[in-house]
Amino acid sequence: MITLYGFGPGFGLPEISPFVTKTEVQLKMAGLAYVKEKARPTASPKGQLPYIQDDAEAIADSTFIRAHLEGKYGFDFDAPLNLQQRAQAWAFERMIEHHMYWALVGARWVNPENFAKGPAHFFDGAPAHMREKLREDAQFRVAENYLISGLGRHAPDEDVDLAVRSLLALSLQLGDKSYLTGETPCGADATAFGMLAGILTPFFISSLRERAQQFDNLVAYVDRMMGRYYPEFAWAPLREAA
Repeated sequence: MITLYGFGPGFGLPEISPFVTKTEVQLKMAGLAYVKEKARPTASPKGQLPYIQDDAEAIADSTFIRAHLEGKYGFDFDAPLNLQQRAQAWAFERMIEHHMYWALVGARWVNPENFAKGPAHFFDGAPAHMREKLREDAQFRVAENYLISGLGRHAPDEDVDLAVRSLLALSLQLGDKSYLTGETPCGADATAFGMLAGILTPFFISSLRERAQQFDNLVAYVDRMMGRYYPEFAWAPLREAA
């Protein structure tokens, strides 16, 4: 039995982290039995979530977890794709995880209202006399990484403008298809879904979410993926559309 370690539900999502969501959806795609446990990033071999425990092996990082699942269980997440399509899927994953992700970080952690509503509560269990300092330190570290990423060096409107170019690229790739590369989900769909759901959750108010909502096919795509892989979850946009 595989154990998946993540943050758990929150922020109007079945899983707070888009990277944990990616791995969980890929486990579902592969039809592999797993149990899910909450963990802190410090428990992971790489200091980040997700990680999995598979028999005696602990594997961290969603990309390496995928490679482990493909190698050990013989499941090819990109089976329907030719070599060119596989290359395109990889390029889109890099765009999503190394560009769109930082826009999501800015909306959640740097925006003071969203930070207070969401990530600040990660520290509610800390001793009262330490709580505010832990929150301030965590927000500072994330904001520093946001700056180092390059996206945080721009004005708020400018970083969203850049993120929207990536959203447009995804929207054009999706077109009127059900999934990014056709009518069958591939590995990159798990990546795109996790990030887009994190952007579109109604829990947070941001210009990034408002701009993302203008892409009707991306909104419908997230609803479709949520209904397929988390049918038990009360996803607000899916409920509103119904």
